[in-house]
Amino acid sequence: MRNYCDSFEFKFQWRSYQDKLLKSFDNHISDDHFHVIAPPGSGKTILGIEIVRRLGKKALVFAPTLAIRNQWKQRIDTFFLKDKTYNYFSFDVKEPADITFITYQSLFSFYKSFDDKEKYHAFFKEHQIETLVLDEAHHLKNEWWNCLISLKNSSEFYVVALTATPPYDSSKTELSKYFELCGEIDDEIAVPNLVKETDLSPHQDFVYFSKPEDVAINFIVEFRSKIANFKDQLLADDTFISILKQHRFYKNPEMYFEELYSNTKYFSSIVIFLNACGILIESEKLEVLGFNKNEKITFPSLELEWLEILLQNILVEDREQLLEHEDYLLNLEKQLRKLNVFEKKRVNFIGNELLYKSLAGSPSKLKSIVDVVNYELENLKENLSCVILTDYIRKEFLNIEDDKVTTINKIGAVPIFHYLRTSIPNVSGLALLTGSIVVVHKSVTNLVKENGFSFTPLKNSSEFLLVSAKSKSTKSTVALVTELFEEGVIKILIGTKSLLGEGWDAPSINTLILASFVGSFVSSNQMRGRAIRKDPDKPNKTGNIWHLVSLDTSDVNGGRDIEILKRRFDAFVGVSNTENTYIETGFERLYLPEQIGTKKIESINYNTFKRAKDRTKTKEDWNKAIIKGGELVKQTRYFYQGKKSFKKQRQLYVFDVVRYFVVELLLGMLMFYIEFFLQSINMLFNKGITYLLYAFIAAFIFKFGRNLYKALVLYIKHGYLDKKINKMGLVILDTMYELGLMTTNEFLVYVESERFDNGDVMCDLKGATLFENALFSNALAQLLDPVESPRYLIVKTNPFRKNLDIENFYPIPDIFGDKKKHALVFQQYWEHYLGKNRLIYTRTKVGRKLLLKARLFHVHNAFKKTTKKVVAWR
Repeated sequence: MRNYCDSFEFKFQWRSYQDKLLKSFDNHISDDHFHVIAPPGSGKTILGIEIVRRLGKKALVFAPTLAIRNQWKQRIDTFFLKDKTYNYFSFDVKEPADITFITYQSLFSFYKSFDDKEKYHAFFKEHQIETLVLDEAHHLKNEWWNCLISLKNSSEFYVVALTATPPYDSSKTELSKYFELCGEIDDEIAVPNLVKETDLSPHQDFVYFSKPEDVAINFIVEFRSKIANFKDQLLADDTFISILKQHRFYKNPEMYFEELYSNTKYFSSIVIFLNACGILIESEKLEVLGFNKNEKITFPSLELEWLEILLQNILVEDREQLLEHEDYLLNLEKQLRKLNVFEKKRVNFIGNELLYKSLAGSPSKLKSIVDVVNYELENLKENLSCVILTDYIRKEFLNIEDDKVTTINKIGAVPIFHYLRTSIPNVSGLALLTGSIVVVHKSVTNLVKENGFSFTPLKNSSEFLLVSAKSKSTKSTVALVTELFEEGVIKILIGTKSLLGEGWDAPSINTLILASFVGSFVSSNQMRGRAIRKDPDKPNKTGNIWHLVSLDTSDVNGGRDIEILKRRFDAFVGVSNTENTYIETGFERLYLPEQIGTKKIESINYNTFKRAKDRTKTKEDWNKAIIKGGELVKQTRYFYQGKKSFKKQRQLYVFDVVRYFVVELLLGMLMFYIEFFLQSINMLFNKGITYLLYAFIAAFIFKFGRNLYKALVLYIKHGYLDKKINKMGLVILDTMYELGLMTTNEFLVYVESERFDNGDVMCDLKGATLFENALFSNALAQLLDPVESPRYLIVKTNPFRKNLDIENFYPIPDIFGDKKKHALVFQQYWEHYLGKNRLIYTRTKVGRKLLLKARLFHVHNAFKKTTKKVVAWR
């Protein structure tokens, strides 16, 4: 084949972050994979072309849509092609050229045309294809993945994967398949670098809360009330209690130890339920788990998660072992079905998606959109360029009468249009753009130069016109409306995410309202990308991105709507709402209250509007935060686990320390005065009484001294957790170096930890590569998370600590637990930094008992989020 280098060459100067990525290319491609995360505006396609050029092999470039496929050829023509006669390109997989551009769908169709898959593989070998380029590979559907992985495994290919957002919110299976195809992430172009170079605009995310209609919330409250009643009845059900007391795990745990070991949560749920019934759990039942007879155990309360585990096992997984109770279990199953919490052999007390759909698509969000648009209009006036993206069109509401608009009970493009049409002061800049319905204000017709469009008045408003193209040769309605929007004629544009979410470009957007509640955070990030692109005509542009939440007031955590939004924020890198501003992923950076009740909604929204108004501060915050770092690093955030606030709990521990210290001091003084008093009155009492008094006071000193020690330990653990986690990080780092898992010069790498005001602790590795950072982050998370099933445990204990009920279990991370000699290295560094410990191999019977004990120690946190991986600019 012809050499790309002779005909291709980038005509311009690389941006600094692009140049840095390309310089590391040779190191990353050594495993035949180059997987890059590149946000919108970073020149992802241009980088992909340069990588293909450097590899110099015949390439197959895959794109998710025809529009993106065509962009590759357009970018080559504009930015690379020196030799205008060079035209060895193809858009047909059946006739490949030097570079062939196709969609994933077309490869799948081609794959299906072969009865013999060996011939499918042979076709690409015959045409000497050696490079596969996967653009936006997160789009891959299962059937597309199958034909691609089949092709990849058939020969040795270079695989270049480019994406703006890896599908981190996919299932473990899908995520595993994604990385199997694309390889591990080699490099990432950071959003802060793009903002710094003015290739992206400064921007901020804002959350606007609304209270749903009573009908929607009452439905959920009624569902939860029925569940609570069922739980109360079950706790008082003597038959069910008897079944559990006679259960083989509870009745004879020693005999069924191996089975119990493989399902600790089931056994835990049994004892937690019986404990909730007021039944004393005999110590003999727990001796099999390594607990001593006199060891005190505090069981967690019976949350619905535990009841769900219990009934899932009783009714499904373990049912064959309980056949003698079948009649009772059938009746129990009917009760659960009646409550709609048992479907397809699955117990689900949280509720299915249908239960929460009314919240996600709540009409209260229509009012929220009106509030946000009116506020932005008031602030930006003629400079507003607002886009509202939603999931559905809802064309059934197109001709609704004005007096019926407030009765619309579904969110969608048409309902949003009508709400705004009847609520904002000036409607001339309002437009609706979907695949099947396009509506503009009548004043726009005077500005349309082409005569290839027809305009028909809406039945319920003569001010607005339906637009359609007269022929296929006419400019598309999408292009027409986009042009009017970019010119500032249209100021508020409502559309569907399927039409405008990806591939559509309008740099003038300065306000984006995401009224979408369907889909992954991949699509959310793509939609955000519309608002953060730079506008060459407005270099001072800042983007406000609005997220809408319908608050579930029956849930202390705010409900499913905010839970989904929090997960999506894990994909967004943004600036914090704090005085000491920083850049990282995650919802926590917005510093909204942990629990948001109905009374707080108004004040939170008011403060949000105040922040959104000050766009200059958004720009300043980015500038301040950017100079604090130089790269994106993975950090592990350990969430404060206390029931009381960190500050309040610390005050209580201080109070305990002071209280016990004062008591110790008084008792010590009392001993001194008794000694002095007795010597003074010589032999008023005989020595026997004297010794009795000494013994009595000494017992008090020991008792309060013990409490003082425990209080001091709790205070130190509470106040200096960041120091302890830092030491754990050092253990991991030194072990990685000794085992050859680190290649970066050790003098350049160090562990850093920080405690936040709310008690959370952040820890990360400085100076390491992305890959080394990922290994460190994963190992630290495993060390801090509740114990699951590690091969080795570290037990930090001694007889004195054990007598004080202070005993800690830590799982040795998988990366060090594969071999005993590796675990011993980890133990050696643990002893160096954190003190004496025991190494336990959990695959023996004694080890399994201790592992079960460790799991029960962590049972209180079984359903809590202990750690979270955060990407931060440092």
